[in-house]
Amino acid sequence: LAVLAASGAAMAQSSVTLYGVADAGVTYLNGADNWSGVTSGNNLTSRLGFRGVEDLGGGLKANFVIEGGFNLDNGDGASGYAGAKAGEGFQFKRRSTVGLSGGFGEVRLGRELTAAYNATARYDVFGSVGIGQSRLWADGGVVDASANATAVTTNQRISNALTYVSPDFSGFKFGLNYGFGETTASNSDSGYLGAGLTYDNGPLSLGLGLERLNNGANSVAASDIDAWSLGGSYDFGVAKLLAGYRESKVDRATGENKRLGYYVAATAPVGAGTVRVSYNRYENELANVKGKADQFAIGYVYGLSKRTSVYGTYAYLKNKDGANLYTLGSGGLKTNGSQQGVQVGVSHSF
Repeated sequence: LAVLAASGAAMAQSSVTLYGVADAGVTYLNGADNWSGVTSGNNLTSRLGFRGVEDLGGGLKANFVIEGGFNLDNGDGASGYAGAKAGEGFQFKRRSTVGLSGGFGEVRLGRELTAAYNATARYDVFGSVGIGQSRLWADGGVVDASANATAVTTNQRISNALTYVSPDFSGFKFGLNYGFGETTASNSDSGYLGAGLTYDNGPLSLGLGLERLNNGANSVAASDIDAWSLGGSYDFGVAKLLAGYRESKVDRATGENKRLGYYVAATAPVGAGTVRVSYNRYENELANVKGKADQFAIGYVYGLSKRTSVYGTYAYLKNKDGANLYTLGSGGLKTNGSQQGVQVGVSHSF
């Protein structure tokens, strides 16, 4: 009995949890050509993960998280990371970290979302997914590289990273990431340094992000990229107002490339669900050629239970000044640079 009791106490000090999200819906896009199909991760990114924690005593804990994205519509793993290609297998590229936590905060090693992204992208009411998402926090090598063959902003996640997250100081927290470039040229080549500062106190929430990504063989940056972002929200009870701004720039021989934009949004509880509405303005200056775009989105998420929701989203995008930098997805843009789309679907968390 004594041995069994001791064994049970030891097991109670550690745990491993399997978790995930299954999200899929139907998307219709009206552009140069109409496009429709079943798409995954429109409201929440479809994912599968494992997380564990072990109490080491004295307030010290060990933890790990490994998490990968997948596409529910076709079953492949091309989800949750920059450069994902159709048909790729499941990979733990959303997060793969191991760390220690205590009164000092938390130290982690591995791949994860940057502290700068976590500090400010949380004010996107569409959660950085679906046709309504803000493109301010889009991965660097995806949108801008197609227009100018040069990344103008950083990626959402950083690999080979050492991360520190502070404890809470009366609502203030900060996080730091250092990503090793792991090149033979020099220690600074392809390296990443970023920070995020947040303040959360009652209805008020604020966030600031700062980033530097060096160029090199293991980086999307052809020249060093500097970025900063600022966001905030205030919950009035009947509605929550949110806003954000992000700017990134890179110096090139042809001139300074710059990507910036701002974002205003609101959410409001209606019945058993939540109405979401947002407006984005994007402004790019690529090789001294300027382009602008406006995006509007409105959606509704209805909770069938704590784990299952149904949702619908409408989005409209209009490129200006002859630029064709942004789209909502497949189908291409109309001659006036516009596109609109609708998504309806189901999300289940487990």
